[in-house]
Amino acid sequence: MRPPIDFATIKRIRLLSVKELRSLFADPVLIAFIVYVFSLAVWQIASGAKLEVESARVAVVDEDRSELSRRIAGALLPPLFRSAEPISVQEIDPGMNRGRYVFVIEIPPKFESDLLSGKKPSIQINVDATAMALAGNGAVDIQKIVLQEASSFLTGGSGVAEQPVNLVVREKFNPDLHTVWFTSVMQVINNIAILSIILTGAALIREREHGTIEHLLVMPVTPMEIMLAKIVANGAVIVAASILSLQIVVRGALGVPIAGSMPLFITGAILFMVSVTALGLLLATYARTMPQFGLLAMPVIIILYLLSGATTPLETMPGWLQTFMQFTPNTQFVAFAQAVLYRGAGVDLVWPQMLAMAAIGIATILLCRARFARAISASP
Repeated sequence: MRPPIDFATIKRIRLLSVKELRSLFADPVLIAFIVYVFSLAVWQIASGAKLEVESARVAVVDEDRSELSRRIAGALLPPLFRSAEPISVQEIDPGMNRGRYVFVIEIPPKFESDLLSGKKPSIQINVDATAMALAGNGAVDIQKIVLQEASSFLTGGSGVAEQPVNLVVREKFNPDLHTVWFTSVMQVINNIAILSIILTGAALIREREHGTIEHLLVMPVTPMEIMLAKIVANGAVIVAASILSLQIVVRGALGVPIAGSMPLFITGAILFMVSVTALGLLLATYARTMPQFGLLAMPVIIILYLLSGATTPLETMPGWLQTFMQFTPNTQFVAFAQAVLYRGAGVDLVWPQMLAMAAIGIATILLCRARFARAISASP
């Protein structure tokens, strides 16, 4: 009985992989796209898409005209906020409706005297919540500034007031809470998934459009060997590009520390790449042209991109959706990459994600194999 994989099979897969690589590198536009996605695109998104507050527009309605109110307005300083602009009550709604201010602080009359007399006066903070991340984080920052200035004023400048609870906060894995540390690595992970689907699917569609699929059908190769060759060739390029992106762009240009083992990350990336490249081939078997494949792949990519935990926390999603996303390779790889690259986890901690990615990859390959054989046999 012939074994499922022998030396002859491995040789044919290797030769077919070389053919796929030559076809890929013969397309300068596609190569330029891969280079851009793993270099400039990662840098642009990581350095431009920030969640922390920076240069937010703020205005102050000072109806108290006291020393404390002036200290609060003067404490709203760069880089968190632009210099506070004094306005009147009548200018609040028009200014926020036009988007001139993200935050408007209203300090009521007799605020300082009420505070000194032991009362608990209120300060109103109007927030433009159309930019949710900026609004939420900025409101917290303003509250801290107001409380700090009020405490400093009451204690004569020491800034120390007796509190019922002493809170000690320690940020682990990202002590300065830099958004770039998160977005840069997650962008590389998302790019691996997107390009794995696009490249392998486009490779099959390109074979059909160029008529070379008939050449493969008359060769002494099996559909499984053709499929594995496409997975190996395109996957190797994507994994190599992601490693260079992490080392040159993320660690080098952006200065993001990589805490974990790169060999372990590469192993997980290979397991992930196998499943998503097989998914790209599976989608391509349902399309006859490149536009059809693009329309079919786009919603799949968007769902995997937005719901994998790389852009929004998985814990905030409905319970049924969290369970469903556990069966997707992206969710497992995001959890694996965050544990390895951020927290320096070893195999003893990430083996469940690796096992899940391997199981999903095998299931996807088996499903793709049945569909792939029928698709190339039915090619015109």
